[in-house]
Amino acid sequence: MSYLYDKAGFAAGMYARLMSHAALGDTDTDGMRLLQMLSGILTEVLLLFEEPDEGLAATHDKLSRLLKCVPAEGEMAARALPPGYIIDYETELGRGIARTVFEDWLDCAYEFHELLLFMIHNVIVRMEEEGQSRAEVLRLFIECANRAMAYEIAAQELCDIVIERKIGSHDWSLTEGVAGLSAMAGRCLALSHNAAEGVSVPSLPERLDQVSYVMTQEAVRLGIPAGSDWRIGLAANDCACSAPYDLLECLEPDVAEFFAVIGLGDQVDRAVACAKAAGRMLAVAAGGDAPEIEPVIAKPLAMAAITETYKTICRGALSAAMIS
Repeated sequence: MSYLYDKAGFAAGMYARLMSHAALGDTDTDGMRLLQMLSGILTEVLLLFEEPDEGLAATHDKLSRLLKCVPAEGEMAARALPPGYIIDYETELGRGIARTVFEDWLDCAYEFHELLLFMIHNVIVRMEEEGQSRAEVLRLFIECANRAMAYEIAAQELCDIVIERKIGSHDWSLTEGVAGLSAMAGRCLALSHNAAEGVSVPSLPERLDQVSYVMTQEAVRLGIPAGSDWRIGLAANDCACSAPYDLLECLEPDVAEFFAVIGLGDQVDRAVACAKAAGRMLAVAAGGDAPEIEPVIAKPLAMAAITETYKTICRGALSAAMIS
């Protein structure tokens, strides 16, 4: 039977699937993970519409009316939300869940949207019953959904910037576009660290791995073969770094201008957006039957750009901090 004729059964099945991913044990649930997956599903649904960003704002307003409350106001605590690369991972999981059920809903996206709002409403009410503030949970959901949509829109726009302004006007190749966006991701992530707080290079690779994973998974989703060949030929940790500064210098003003326009100020969020864009550009450069550059070459090239830029900037900041 089509989901369209059994909406209650569909909603129950989808909720059970989400809960299985968010379960911490027999009775506990990771509420933040659940909110992030729902944000991803919402993002995927809204991308079916012509103006997804406007649809997101309208959805927030409607959800607020359904819940009869406004989201909590004021500055959020520093650790209220997971880092951007975690939000991207969890929301992409939700987007994947959404794509598996779209076959029966593509002709009635509005109806799917309404059903999803009903599910989100119920999740927030249930979290309130477990002792959490309804206004605070709503704020957390809105923040996650805003970031998921921002990453998606930014990734596409950054690719357009590279294609139109660099490949079209500065004679960049697709390979240089991949390296430039990858390097920008490494730069933004490095700038997110505060060397004065004593962060040392050996303690940072996990964050670099997380942002690199954003790039690799975006490329894999778009057809680049998965595998362990992303780091083939990378320089050892004690080798001199060779970041593509010429590409960074050319691309950085355009990227900074774009982020300022859309209001994406957090450097980790910027790193995630650039990494997703790099993954998409990589899929264009190394995908298809006649790729401009073979995946076995393109993948390490992208990884080298993000890694060497990140290490170079981190080491420079640490040296400056020690001198001062």
